[in-house]
Amino acid sequence: MKQRFLKLAISIVLLQFSVLISKAQNIQLHYDFGRQCATSTIEMFKPDRAGSTFFFVDMDYKPKVTGAYFEIAREFCFWQNSKAGWLSIHIEYNGGLDIQAKSYNNAILPGLTYSGHSKDYRKTWSLSAMYKAIPGTVDANGNKQVHNFQVTGVWTINFAYDWLTFCGFADFWRECRPWQGTEYIFISEPQLWLNFKKIPKWDDVNLSLGTEVELSANFAGKGFACYPTIALKYQF
Repeated sequence: MKQRFLKLAISIVLLQFSVLISKAQNIQLHYDFGRQCATSTIEMFKPDRAGSTFFFVDMDYKPKVTGAYFEIAREFCFWQNSKAGWLSIHIEYNGGLDIQAKSYNNAILPGLTYSGHSKDYRKTWSLSAMYKAIPGTVDANGNKQVHNFQVTGVWTINFAYDWLTFCGFADFWRECRPWQGTEYIFISEPQLWLNFKKIPKWDDVNLSLGTEVELSANFAGKGFACYPTIALKYQF
């Protein structure tokens, strides 16, 4: 009965994501050699005059959908043309469901973001410092541990005449996990892509072949873990 309920809940969540998915900027499909499962990622980043919007949706398959996780973030920067244009107000929400783990610890993250780029925009980066509220989190004694923090770095580097793209993120945050005996979690997922559109007469082929390496400490379990993938990405 619980399995059916969780499957129904995941289906409802996916339906709610349909509006976001219709605005996707790229779609990725990864095969994870460490966990022996497939993961699809739908991602979008859109700047505007007031800041930028970013979201991604991950879905795991074994071979059916077993979980869904998403993050959506908004940067507010009404002063982009001023000397403080490198600083923006950040607000983010994370959440999802998993058949085995049930609901993830959904979180709300307000904070500040520093961002920058090279003159030709081939290199971009950002660093966010955030307060992280995780409702319902308790320690081993049953005391609430809602108030936490998170630091996130994001980068994109296009090089080798744009044949290659190196991008990714790194998160470090506090979250009480009494079942693991840990409080501090780190995860980074650097990606390297070979862009097929650089092949002569393939200008309209927005397909890339690449890899991602999930490097984590105390994320899926206590201690260090490394999960490499092989992946395809299509950009719209």
